[in-house]
Amino acid sequence: MSKGARTKETIVAEAMKAASVEGFNGLSIGGLAGKLGMSKSGLFAHFGSKEELQKAVMDAATARFLEAVWKPARAAPRGLPRLQTMFSAWLDWTDSNPDLPGGCIITAAATEMDDKPGPVRDKLVVMQQEWLATLARSAELAVREGHFRDDLDCPQFAFELSGIVLSLSFYNRLLRDPQARGRAEAAFEDLVARAAAKHGSAANDH
Repeated sequence: MSKGARTKETIVAEAMKAASVEGFNGLSIGGLAGKLGMSKSGLFAHFGSKEELQKAVMDAATARFLEAVWKPARAAPRGLPRLQTMFSAWLDWTDSNPDLPGGCIITAAATEMDDKPGPVRDKLVVMQQEWLATLARSAELAVREGHFRDDLDCPQFAFELSGIVLSLSFYNRLLRDPQARGRAEAAFEDLVARAAAKHGSAANDH
């Protein structure tokens, strides 16, 4: 990696930390330059505008999210084990990520950017749509593997699963509820139980 690429990577990593606390609109070229011991013009040369910096941060956050959450899930067996692995990793990303002191930067950006048209919002929308589609496909695989019932509404499962993680962020970051993660795990278990395929007469009795 060239020196310029390493510098740019360092800037983006610091900007991710700042954005997780201060928001995307709170990112400041001058503030980042001061934290990194750079000149404003030197930092500006790597991105050209605040918007380009925001887009780079969104790309980096998406890549890190997929590395932290989707990569271990893909290594797990298809179906319910993959969903369980993914959910656990997703909670770790949201609940205890040292690189994001203000919590999940993607969740924060979704709230901040929802009514602000532009390329950063567009990039975020595409990322979220792809992730929800991934969740629905993962539920479909659980149906094919016989873990979930045949008539499961997989997009609805994805909707509820993402809602659990959004609730975790709310309870954890705003309310500082120490039981937030436990509640999220209980909600996931309930979601899985409602989605589960029934096997044998004993299961059908419930």
